[in-house]
Amino acid sequence: MNSTIGIIYHQLRSENVVKLAAGYRHTVSLKSDGTVMAFGDNKYGQCDVSGWRDIVAIAAGNAHTGNSHTIGLKSDGTVAAVGWNKHDQCEVSGWRDIVAVAAGWRRTVGLKSDGTVVAVGRNNEGQCNVSGWRNIVATAAGDWHTVGLKSDGTVTIVGNNRYGQCHVSDWHDIVAAAAGSNHTIGLTSDGTVAAMGWNEYGQCNVSAWRDIVAIAAGCAYTLGLKSDGTVVAVGDNKYGQCDISG
Repeated sequence: MNSTIGIIYHQLRSENVVKLAAGYRHTVSLKSDGTVMAFGDNKYGQCDVSGWRDIVAIAAGNAHTGNSHTIGLKSDGTVAAVGWNKHDQCEVSGWRDIVAVAAGWRRTVGLKSDGTVVAVGRNNEGQCNVSGWRNIVATAAGDWHTVGLKSDGTVTIVGNNRYGQCHVSDWHDIVAAAAGSNHTIGLTSDGTVAAMGWNEYGQCNVSAWRDIVAIAAGCAYTLGLKSDGTVVAVGDNKYGQCDISG
């Protein structure tokens, strides 16, 4: 553990951190008292969260260029945002009745208590066209596409489909979804995992996975948490991001 990571690690342990979010070059942590800490690149003010209070969930935009933003969901259903705002992805002050948030590249997504979804930010590929969604229980934001998990276990997606990442019409019994740069991951109720989209690095090679209880997707890699507490990973490992066997 290098000195910088060590300092952050010990600070997080001592600060009663209950949730984490990772942007491209910054890390966000939610404390048990509803306040937020952020570390890392702050070029666009994405770490300026010291004044936030009553936060219950966090999300971090993941722009490849480092142009990131940070989202905080408050206990009253409103949302706070700081950071890069070129595409109005931080224009969330009017949002109400939000129960979950997701942050993609240049985009912010909010799930409302009535199962509808709102989105702001870049929409060149239609990734913010969610006004017609209903019965949504969870959302995920990739670089160019937005994923909605419905209460019946099916999945709906809008946005870029260049690599087939939106071809999920035959998915069923999905209990969680994640979105990478150009791939989509779905966790089924039986602990197996489905994947569609860009697969240059093998990030969609998850058909053999079993006993998975949670999933996450990076730019070009996929992670699965198993019921025994171990982790599996596939995809791009240029920086050692899949070296989790221990």
